[in-house]
Amino acid sequence: MKKTAIYQKKRPGAARWFNKWVQSPRWLLGFGVAVGVCLGVYALHAAFGRVRPGSVLGLAYGIAATALFAGVFFYSIKRRTMQIRALGRAWPYLQFHVYAGTLFLLLMGMHTGFQWPKGVLTWILWITSVWTVATGLLGIVLQKWIPTLLNSGLSTEVHYDRIPELVEGMRERAAALAATAHPMVQDFHRRHLAPVLAAPETRLIYFVDITGGAQARIDQFEYLHGLLPAADAPALDALQDLYRTKLEIDAHFTLQKALRWWLYLHVPVSVLLFALLALHIFTVLYY
Repeated sequence: MKKTAIYQKKRPGAARWFNKWVQSPRWLLGFGVAVGVCLGVYALHAAFGRVRPGSVLGLAYGIAATALFAGVFFYSIKRRTMQIRALGRAWPYLQFHVYAGTLFLLLMGMHTGFQWPKGVLTWILWITSVWTVATGLLGIVLQKWIPTLLNSGLSTEVHYDRIPELVEGMRERAAALAATAHPMVQDFHRRHLAPVLAAPETRLIYFVDITGGAQARIDQFEYLHGLLPAADAPALDALQDLYRTKLEIDAHFTLQKALRWWLYLHVPVSVLLFALLALHIFTVLYY
């Protein structure tokens, strides 16, 4: 039987970029259609008169924005009930969370006629709305970008919670190696290695260079190699391996921390926004 070679055609760069950042073209298409419909309705509305929050359509925009945000907020409930199969898979909830959250901000703008807020409550409402959507989009970028960075040039994989423990072990091992090494190695360890191995370090350079400029630092080891007797080279090689591993762990520490800490920028303000929307609705209905 003749064998048929099966191979996957390499996708163009633009297609790979699109598939990386857009998980579902259908959701993106639906979002685009929804934005088009909203802007079309708003353009017709504005053509026949000034858009005001208290008008029929103005109220409709506000109600639609509130309904969308309530649906967006439901994703948080789904994340805490992953084991309840009746609620379905989490992935559709996430897609709705992303696209409906962005559409919510558009409808908020339509509700106010894209004018600056006039009261204290509406100012706070606008600021928290923009902040919530902006930090949500930042989270998407981080969740797409950081795993790619971590897989692009690191040979070490480590769980964030184990990093302090691992660094402490490396610090002790390096100190033990240096204690019995050549005096030049001991001096090099004291001045250059010990400060780096003391604790996990956050460095912004890892966001643009995953190696953290490691090669320039490794050159210091190469220079010292040329000055040492051959018998002392193994100790320096072991220290160099520890040093390189520490730099990679620092990359994980920096980037994984960003993935965790962006939630503190996003979640508390989104909860505040939910409460402010409820207060806004109450004041409109009451007064």
